[in-house]
Amino acid sequence: MMSKQILLVEDNAKTREQLSLFLAQAGYQFITAVDGLDGLNKALNQEFSLIITDHKMPLMDGFALARNLRDNATYEDTPIVLLTTDDFQNVEQKALKLGVNLVLPKPVSFEELGNVLDEYEERDIA
Repeated sequence: MMSKQILLVEDNAKTREQLSLFLAQAGYQFITAVDGLDGLNKALNQEFSLIITDHKMPLMDGFALARNLRDNATYEDTPIVLLTTDDFQNVEQKALKLGVNLVLPKPVSFEELGNVLDEYEERDIA
């Protein structure tokens, strides 16, 4: 049984730090990536049980990352949570078509994110 790991993909250093602190305090094992390409490389080298990714990033955005992950057998069913500052409904519509499980608006409500992670953990996914 692998230890449950979260992959956090976020290009903004401050946001990445805040999310990292939140995950650490909540007791989650996680690894961070600085953009979609970095995230994809890390995902292909190690198995993660949940992916949290920003929407707009250099090199590869959250949509492209989700598409690439869904094309990989390892990540066919892995929960993907996308964070966005853009028009929520527009992004959510596109993201869900690409197989993203959940879209959360930024700035992220840590309470909401915590509830989401708890829910996935109860389903024994995260």
